[in-house]
Amino acid sequence: MTSPFRRWLRDPLFLLCLAAGLLAFVVQSGELGTSDTTHRLQTTHWLWTSEPQVFPNEYPEFGLHGRGGRLYSWYGIGQSLLMLPADLVGSWIAHWNVFSEYGDDPAVRSIVVSYSTSILVNVLTALVAFRLLRQLRFSVRETVLGVLALMFSTTHLHYTQNMMENNYIMLLTLAGFCFQYEWLRTGSKRALWVGCAALGMNLLTRLTTGLDLVAAGVFLLLVLWLEQGRGRELWRRFVPYCKVAAPVYAVFLLVDRFYQFYRFGSFTNTYLSTFAKEQRLVDPTLPANFPWSTPFHQGFLGALFKPEKSIFLFDPLLVLAILLLIVLWRRLSPEVRAYGVTSLLLLLGYVSFYARYTFWAGDFAWGDRYVSTSVELAALLAVPLLLRYRGDVSAWIWRAGIVLVAASLFIQLASLAFWLPLEIYQMETLGHPTFVIALRSKNIVAFALGKMDAWGLNTEAMHWDPWDYVHITTWNFLPFLLRRVGAVPGWVVNTAFAVWIAAVVALAWVLRQLRNALPE
Repeated sequence: MTSPFRRWLRDPLFLLCLAAGLLAFVVQSGELGTSDTTHRLQTTHWLWTSEPQVFPNEYPEFGLHGRGGRLYSWYGIGQSLLMLPADLVGSWIAHWNVFSEYGDDPAVRSIVVSYSTSILVNVLTALVAFRLLRQLRFSVRETVLGVLALMFSTTHLHYTQNMMENNYIMLLTLAGFCFQYEWLRTGSKRALWVGCAALGMNLLTRLTTGLDLVAAGVFLLLVLWLEQGRGRELWRRFVPYCKVAAPVYAVFLLVDRFYQFYRFGSFTNTYLSTFAKEQRLVDPTLPANFPWSTPFHQGFLGALFKPEKSIFLFDPLLVLAILLLIVLWRRLSPEVRAYGVTSLLLLLGYVSFYARYTFWAGDFAWGDRYVSTSVELAALLAVPLLLRYRGDVSAWIWRAGIVLVAASLFIQLASLAFWLPLEIYQMETLGHPTFVIALRSKNIVAFALGKMDAWGLNTEAMHWDPWDYVHITTWNFLPFLLRRVGAVPGWVVNTAFAVWIAAVVALAWVLRQLRNALPE
């Protein structure tokens, strides 16, 4: 064993990043998770091939008519750009002779894209989250355990397996906060440029991340305000901040607008106006205000308390973070106060913005995917605060915190067990509202015991789509899916299982090494 390797095995940050990469590897199913990401990958393919963004047979379920009468995807281009290198490599590998007889389920290209992209995003998120928590003056131990809680005990874990935009948005927002805060403390223009660029890239992914852009500025403002920086001091920081932030944000906004113009011939509208127009042509009974037809109170309270989507049920660490912020407020440093308040304001902003959206809950998703990133940003503080102030909180808060961490871990691990449409299909028969987490737990036990039929969990709706039925009736990890689909020889399945088990063992070993490497 070389000396540098020994040093790496004693370095908490290296072990943390290695654990993040192994975790992302272990949880993959080889598929992209949802049709949304599949459509975005097709846009990636469109960038460098002659294939269209949307195939004619996908309309009207997906796609909008744009310039020249062609069909275009309605998503931003951010995640499609992220997947471009992996798509190039995956497409090349898919054409190897060894795969010439493979039935592409899951497709070789999607396996390469999902594995490589998820691992990259997870490792970078661990790095940036570690850096931000250290900037907020948490110890190495508190920081590492806080990042592990983010990775294992929030919906971040689910979206590591099901590759929607969420974790990419989370990474860019964390980077924006981290590097802009570095500028505030050091005056580094380079750090400010990096932070603004990260938040600007978010605009290409989902335009509503403009809320994250505003939140980063609010965070800096609150830090200065809580440190008694008023009047002239605020102005002294505001002007140079705007000199960098304004042009960077403007460039990314212009890129987004040019992409919008290229597709739909307008610099000013969003895809929603075109979407609403075409949907009314298909279904004239839609309300005039579609897709903003949900009563505000229904969408707002639904995100908070509906058993199928409640942010408190799907991310219990949020409850712990809010509780600790309230109880410990007077003991917290200005930067931690500022981050806590900003993350909760950002969460409130997202819940309020999507409350009237017809599909406010994100449809096929684990929890409320439109607000989950802001939930995770707030929940990031939960474990570091609990550890730092263990001696300052009552015994019942400490015990409640441990229970919430354990419950969060169970919920996120349960989210990985099956492909996420399972309970959505079951609810067609079981009705609404349904406590989805309890139903997922019941599904896990029933499937493990072979009791799905006996317990009435094999519903008619699950059979509507034969392809979906195959994928929702097996454990949602690549080796199990390969065996269930049966499109590859047995030796390939056995090899996949061997590699997967080895990765699980390696993850457990790295976590043990990480525990030993942490200072007391």
